Amino acid sequence: MPSSPWHKPAGSLAAGPYALECTAEQAGWAWSSLRVVELPPDGQLDLRTAGEEILVLPLAGACTVTVAGRTHRLAGRSSPFAGASDALYLPHSTDAVLASARGGRFALAGATVGAVDAHVDVAYVPRESVAVELRGAGSCSRRVANVCFPDNVAAHRLIVCEVLTPAGNWSSYPPHKHDEERPGETELEEIYYFELAQLDGALRHTTVGGSVDSGAGVGGDADGGGDAHGGGAGRGVAFQRIYGSAERPIDVLVEVHDRDVVLVPHGWHGPTMAAPGYDLYYLNVMAGPGRRAWLACDDPAHAWVRDTWAMQEIDPRLVTGSGSHDRDRPVEQGTNGRVEHARGGGHDEV
Repeated sequence: MPSSPWHKPAGSLAAGPYALECTAEQAGWAWSSLRVVELPPDGQLDLRTAGEEILVLPLAGACTVTVAGRTHRLAGRSSPFAGASDALYLPHSTDAVLASARGGRFALAGATVGAVDAHVDVAYVPRESVAVELRGAGSCSRRVANVCFPDNVAAHRLIVCEVLTPAGNWSSYPPHKHDEERPGETELEEIYYFELAQLDGALRHTTVGGSVDSGAGVGGDADGGGDAHGGGAGRGVAFQRIYGSAERPIDVLVEVHDRDVVLVPHGWHGPTMAAPGYDLYYLNVMAGPGRRAWLACDDPAHAWVRDTWAMQEIDPRLVTGSGSHDRDRPVEQGTNGRVEHARGGGHDEV
């Protein structure tokens, strides 16, 4: 399969203390960024947000973030397949120290802001404030966690969500775009960061150190404190599609593996395809010059697919799995996301 400049394989963006550092400048755009740091036990990272606002999001492990003498504790999770996590929002021009007693992997999702933007306070994002939704139906079923949205975090530009796609399913479908400011659509650059979990015969996630029981289906609590990513016996595989128009061409079809990144500067993107045998997690980081709203437009050629979801059930692997990790609050279930959407666009769907 041909390579693409918009696909960044795992390790290709390692720099300094970061296993992955994708700044807006490195991406070739203006607004969205992502860093991932892997801390050893008792490790720490000195962090200055400078001209960005940052969301500290545990991918695997717990941590503390100390700002201006105050320490914020993030309970985190054993892996991104173990349910939603708490997080911490850091405004621009903030000095912080990220530390982890037991070590772990932490995402720093960012958006460029200006010095003239009003200074927003540091904000703890409890897991209970993260809206978790089941979207699509049948083989298009996926679970979406809205980690940093206008209704739970008072950021300037940053939007962050997580998507869990069961093995064999498609997400980011129908293909959609958000690359211009108009009614029903916002202009947002988007980063996809992927992790994969290989399933064994008992539908458990295999890891480097053994197996972590994922509960009764996708997304259950990972007992035992393991890191249920795709770094075990197999590399794991998924696929990502991006395509454009005659006026703004882009043509991407790439095979992605654990901890790869795909950048979406513009154009229709989707489907994101999880291969059989591998559950797929991805982190979406979005920001743009206009309204802080996630409004997308479906490709009219494929928008009709939404109408078929009313005749199908949500994938039961998500229903049982989400119930096991969100015991303390309901998961919103629906066939079309949070609201019903017109075929032409104006929705927030992955």
